[in-house]
Amino acid sequence: MSKLQSILAAALLGVALGVSAQSSDVGLVNQLSGDVNYASQGGTQSKAQAFMKVRQGDRFTLPAGAQLRLVYFNGSRQETWKGPSSFKAGTQQSEAVSGQAAEAVQLPSGVAQKIAQVPNLVQIAKLGRSGGIAVRGGGKPGRLSSEQQAEVSQAKATYAQLRQKSSAEDITPELYYYSVLQDHLLYDEMKTVTDEMLKRQPSNPEAQELAAYVKSRI
Repeated sequence: MSKLQSILAAALLGVALGVSAQSSDVGLVNQLSGDVNYASQGGTQSKAQAFMKVRQGDRFTLPAGAQLRLVYFNGSRQETWKGPSSFKAGTQQSEAVSGQAAEAVQLPSGVAQKIAQVPNLVQIAKLGRSGGIAVRGGGKPGRLSSEQQAEVSQAKATYAQLRQKSSAEDITPELYYYSVLQDHLLYDEMKTVTDEMLKRQPSNPEAQELAAYVKSRI
């Protein structure tokens, strides 16, 4: 196992332990535009961030023109909130406090769990490109087993389904497919996905980070 693979394996183990320790996380903000504030239960108000984890009881306030998209891990519900509005996060869906209610869609089974990995994939991308870690050579994908090939084929079909139903600027389908491809180190396919992300959201810093990482691996 190469040095990079060992580091990534350790990072993924930390992710798994972190998920277990942070069992109160109920969702993830997978798209954000505008100056959105949030406050945890009993906490002070802060600025919401793209790809931040959400906990039950978190309250979000969106001014006019702002938009926030939230994916719930349990139940695979995706909500799009537009300001002016405010809402409180539940365990499987949000509760509107003021303003217009969210637009909600049901994601295919397994998609929310892959989306939950995105913050950690961004961290892995930063780690993989950081100084002192060789990212070229080594860590190349091996031949996939028939089971792995079936998993990737199913993910590709799910991606196509998501893409057909998603708005032009929504990169949820790409984030999902990227997560699956990362599991198998399929960098050539990942580059196609990150190119699509940047086409749809060229100013998204997380998409830029993922794209730069994939480019360094090819």
